[in-house]
Amino acid sequence: MRKNIGVLLLVILAIIGACFVAYNGLGDEQLLSYHNIKLGLDLQGGVNIVYEAGIDSPSIDEMNAAVQMIQVRLDKENYTEAEVAVEGTNRIRVNIPGVSDPQEAIENIGASAILTFEDEEGNVVLEGKNIAKASPQIIESNFGGQEAAVAIELDKEGTDLFATATKENLGKAIVIKLDDIIISAPIVNAEIRDGKSVISGNFTTDSAKQLAERIEAGALPFALIPISSTSVGAKLGMDAFNSSLQAGTIGFGIVMIFMIMMYKLSGLVADIALILYVALIIICLSWIRSTITLPGIAGIILSIGMAVDANIIIFTRIKEELKRGRSVKSAIDAGFNKAFTGIIDGNITTLIASVVLYVLGSGIIKSFATTLGIGIILSMFTALVVTKLLLGLFFEVGANKPQFYGYKETEVK
Repeated sequence: MRKNIGVLLLVILAIIGACFVAYNGLGDEQLLSYHNIKLGLDLQGGVNIVYEAGIDSPSIDEMNAAVQMIQVRLDKENYTEAEVAVEGTNRIRVNIPGVSDPQEAIENIGASAILTFEDEEGNVVLEGKNIAKASPQIIESNFGGQEAAVAIELDKEGTDLFATATKENLGKAIVIKLDDIIISAPIVNAEIRDGKSVISGNFTTDSAKQLAERIEAGALPFALIPISSTSVGAKLGMDAFNSSLQAGTIGFGIVMIFMIMMYKLSGLVADIALILYVALIIICLSWIRSTITLPGIAGIILSIGMAVDANIIIFTRIKEELKRGRSVKSAIDAGFNKAFTGIIDGNITTLIASVVLYVLGSGIIKSFATTLGIGIILSMFTALVVTKLLLGLFFEVGANKPQFYGYKETEVK
């Protein structure tokens, strides 16, 4: 008995701990808390940028390639809920939520990032397309100190080209240019055969990181000219957002009261599991630094409903087993076993749909798919694992009568 009480208290404390982390976070940066979940363009506003192709009559394939490259750059900047779309025949519109510096976003996203390696005669000996990996690094400077640089690794073709270039230019400079601007001109001291090199220059830690990201994101098929940028106000506004949260909290409270009234101890256990579910989904969204949009909130609410449904199915099965004359312990076990298949089947089909939406969708559709998918997984965990664990522990500490589960003894044959 004492052991079971101790385990029950530990589980309750763990749930309280998860709620604390979801609200306050860990450390000064409040990691894993709701503070690190960014709001989407429809909730907090952002910037709307329109770019125009720097060439005449770009092809559809070139425009699509530019859209894909911009999306890669946005993902690297963690703007996963940004929207990129072709507008007309030669323009691209980009909507980015939560941008504090629109001009910096314009420069980073639209930068062509064309990297070339040239000999002293101006011949291109290597291009950025041959770079397989780029990463910021701290190296020893020529004056004995430390400086920021960018380490690069070349693909097979680039390794062969660079080996030839360094062999033919021993004692000479190879000029490294980014968008026709010289950023470094190291002297070749030896033939480089392993495809690894370092780009040094007047870099700060941040600028080296930025250059590495731009190189890895690749070069755009043409230059992008920003023709307009507009700050976008929140479509709903924070007042409406807060009102939505308040309404959701009230609805959640009503559901919790309903569950306790209908299912007594079982309802209380379901409420505890739902509270844990909300804490876990906040922690998960904060961990992946997701950007939440209105459809994303809808995905969370939908998955909460599915979690409640799962508990109701389980409790209904338990009631059926009690009416057949089973003991409380065997009724609980049988109820979970019989509800398991139905819950898994229903949730898996919805999970598949969320994966398809995430893979094929973009922007706010991805936000909905992300929250729905995470919510489904967590709802199954809380309903099938946490609820069962808590019910078993409560039974072991004395809740072993049908009345504790909302049923009168006269209903049990």
